[in-house]
Amino acid sequence: MQTGDVTTPFGRRSMSLALVKRQMAIKDPDHNTRIEKWKVFRDVCEARERLGIQDRALAVLDALLTFYPHGELDSSSGLVVFPSNAQLSVRAHGITESTLRRQLAALVEAGLILRRDSPNGKRYAHRSRDGEVEQAYGFDLTPLLARAHELAQIAQDVVAERTRFRRTKEALTICRRDVRKLISAAVEEGAPGNWGQVEAVYVGILARLPRYPERAQIDLALDEMQLLRAEILNILEMQLESENMHGNAGQDDRHIQNSNTESIYELEPSSGKEQGGNPEDERQAKSEANGGAKAKPEPIKAFPLGMVLRACPQIADYGPGGRIENWRELMKAAVVVRSMLGVSPSAYEEACSAMGPENAAVAMACILERSNFITSAGGYLRDLTRRSERGEFSLGPMLMALMKVNDPGNRRTA
Repeated sequence: MQTGDVTTPFGRRSMSLALVKRQMAIKDPDHNTRIEKWKVFRDVCEARERLGIQDRALAVLDALLTFYPHGELDSSSGLVVFPSNAQLSVRAHGITESTLRRQLAALVEAGLILRRDSPNGKRYAHRSRDGEVEQAYGFDLTPLLARAHELAQIAQDVVAERTRFRRTKEALTICRRDVRKLISAAVEEGAPGNWGQVEAVYVGILARLPRYPERAQIDLALDEMQLLRAEILNILEMQLESENMHGNAGQDDRHIQNSNTESIYELEPSSGKEQGGNPEDERQAKSEANGGAKAKPEPIKAFPLGMVLRACPQIADYGPGGRIENWRELMKAAVVVRSMLGVSPSAYEEACSAMGPENAAVAMACILERSNFITSAGGYLRDLTRRSERGEFSLGPMLMALMKVNDPGNRRTA
């Protein structure tokens, strides 16, 4: 039985130094070493990608193992099998001879089997008078026995890596779902924040993932998505803490708002005649304010000024010097726009009371952007005010829609 030495292939098959190195690296296993052949085969199947072989090569290896008569690989029993190509093809599910030859070469290249070629290239065995195989020429399965521990370790690593990859993908899916729903909830409920930029970051993370990503790419995307989720939760947490701090002083804030000499209402004439407003509307508004028959909800938080100006760029034309740099200037510009669009002072005052002066100014900026589609700006603002009082209105979706319309990229491609 020839094992542990270097043999050269028969015929036109060439010999390489790499093949010599692989053969010399295979040490003769101990005579007491035994391993279940199908266990080794399962390990090879798990390690297939690491070994660089295809599923067809596994079918050929499976066929070779069926020609080994024992259930365990044992060097004392001889590890050379010598089936013909026709027999191998049948047991390998009928693959063609050319495919069979390629896959046998792949198994040799992977260091899973060795060729033990006879002088004439045929596969056969010399037997003793008792029928025992003394010398065989064919395919030597010694590498499977010698590398059994190594193959088992590779198989375990592959399984563990596959498990880690699957769990990483699951974690990314959950994190992606969290970010998507948190952004949607924040926009729909009008939470202050630059949600357009957050949305762009979210889309960018997903866009960098290829169709069939590797684990390193999944890990990177998960890290970025987790950071984005933490940032969103941090923004929302700060808003909740701010609301809790000011929640008890909400009613006092509204009284101060209405009595402050620096109030936004004093930035414009209060007479309905001066502004062309309806005196009846003025009396009705004052009657409601003095009667206190209906408590108004606490004004919602204002959105970031930069986000408002990106969504409503036209309002900047009515600011000092044709630009707006702070909320005070935005509220002054909103008063000018209110007068220009024919919105009565009482309607704007009600909007400020229901939404807060900053959000009322933002609403006027949005109405200005959509003025070509709004028949009555005053009626539209009153409708928004009533919906805000009922808790049914949020500026978030309106601003997000205008940001998409006024995005420079969209205007270039339009």
